[in-house]
Parts: sequence; structure tokens; C-alpha cells
Amino acid sequence: MAKDTARISIGFQGGQALGVRVSADALRDLRQALGARPMGEGKGFYDLEVENGAVALNLDEVVYVHTDSGEHRVGFGL
Repeated sequence: MAKDTARISIGFQGGQALGVRVSADALRDLRQALGARPMGEGKGFYDLEVENGAVALNLDEVVYVHTDSGEHRVGFGL
């Protein structure tokens, strides 16, 4: 995977979350797939290409996608 990657967390109904590293193109494609149909209209499964393979996601169960800012922090400071 190219150096143009982002660390994301994908949250699912029920509270589980999956943390993965994806390319900018893969993140864009995932967001397009999530927005393709309104909630509850059966979006089905989507194969997300990640840093070390692929993940099959049930898009009907995805609640959020969080993108890490990449900013590293140490300690308890602001």
C-alpha cells in the first residue's frame, strides 16, 4: 500500500469497531458506497481493500467511519 494511507475506525451497530489502514482511494470508494442508498434500503456487502488484504463489510451495519488525523500526541496535554 502506498504511503498515502489513512488510519480509520469503522463502527458497527452493537458497538463493535474495526481499525484499519486504507489508501485515500479506498476511503473515498467506501464513502461513496455508504452514501449510495438511504439507510435501511439494503446496501449489502462491500470489499474494502486494506493495508494487509481485504475486509468484507456489511454496509447495512456500519454506523460511522472515523478518520484519524495522524497527529501524534504524548501525555495528557492539550
